[in-house]
Amino acid sequence: MSKTVIALYNDFETARHAVEALVDAGFDRSDISLVAKDADERFSRTLKSGDVNDDGDVKAGQGAGFGAVVGALVGLGVALIPGIGPVLAAGPLAAVLFGGIGAAAGAATGGIVAGLVDLGVPEEEAQQYAEGINRGGALVSVDLDNDEHVSRAESILNRYSPVNIDERGEFTGMSSSANLSDTQPRTQPQSNDFRSTTGTVQPGQQQKLNVVEEQVQVGKREVEGGTVRVHTRVTERPVEEQVTLHDERVTVDRHPVDRSADASDLNAFQEGTIEVTEKHEEPVVSKTARVVEEVVVGKEAQDRTETVRETVRRKDVEVEGAPGTTGATRGYADYETRFRNNFNTNYASSGSTWESYSPAYRYGYDLASDQRYQDWSWDRMESDARTRWESTNPNSWDRFKQSIHDAFDEVRGRR
Repeated sequence: MSKTVIALYNDFETARHAVEALVDAGFDRSDISLVAKDADERFSRTLKSGDVNDDGDVKAGQGAGFGAVVGALVGLGVALIPGIGPVLAAGPLAAVLFGGIGAAAGAATGGIVAGLVDLGVPEEEAQQYAEGINRGGALVSVDLDNDEHVSRAESILNRYSPVNIDERGEFTGMSSSANLSDTQPRTQPQSNDFRSTTGTVQPGQQQKLNVVEEQVQVGKREVEGGTVRVHTRVTERPVEEQVTLHDERVTVDRHPVDRSADASDLNAFQEGTIEVTEKHEEPVVSKTARVVEEVVVGKEAQDRTETVRETVRRKDVEVEGAPGTTGATRGYADYETRFRNNFNTNYASSGSTWESYSPAYRYGYDLASDQRYQDWSWDRMESDARTRWESTNPNSWDRFKQSIHDAFDEVRGRR
């Protein structure tokens, strides 16, 4: 069953970085889609001028905004969408959105909403995606035929702070996944308990919010390993031994004689018979069986310990501005300008981009706002914070640790 992970970003540049990260992680360019509004016709002019080569290289000029990776996406082109205007599109999602004729054909036979609905996205959610693109956002998707790659794709897309749209069209910062199988209904890999929601509580009413956390159960099953077969076979080999045998042979000699007969000769005038029997020895062979070797077949058993790694999710309930609480009471947007200033002062000179550091500042803000760590100092929580960060951003803690710490102190009012 194939799946497509879809993420909406506030601007094209952020979406471009997300696409490049997918390609760097080994995802096939032909499986990656990109849809963005071309309000100022910057993309269409670039395509017409030929600043993007067929092999994905970008020449100097307007095409530099694409990036080499985006320029090499399959079917990159601009089409006219009713109600939105010119839209840059590439990849398999574009073929579905534009009625299968390709983005470069110049005129779409269907809208973005209809195309997403055909993919299995609920109509209300599809309308919000279309509105996000109309406002200048960019949609990125990647087709997957292996469930093991879904979480990896979501992790990469989440690094660049995608927006998710609830029933009121507000952005909550999570990506969504849609099942695109033609023979199965659309499924949501994430439980509804993990979706962000907003609402109001009227006087006299109460609303219950559940803190949901996934747990891992690790079992074991027996599987067959290698098999040893022991066969017995009978073989023959020639054996030689030497033995001495005794043979007897009867001989008869006759000699001519001329002498006078004596008394004994005269007594011999009578009939008689003499028998002489020859005897011979012949070899007699006998065989005896002896055991000369023993082969013992058995099995040895031993126990081994294997570490099982899995990622679990947790949905927390954060209370902002409640009486008696301390810590952050403002949204992330209220701090973003300060975070950008901090980045420009400390990290921009190294050649890094704000987009690469933005998730770190967001993470530091979330840590400072998390009620579980409300009374914790940075030194106390650093180990736990590192574990959670490394689970989705392997081997990058040392690079972003200080910016996370800066954001944490800024929100806690310690700067």
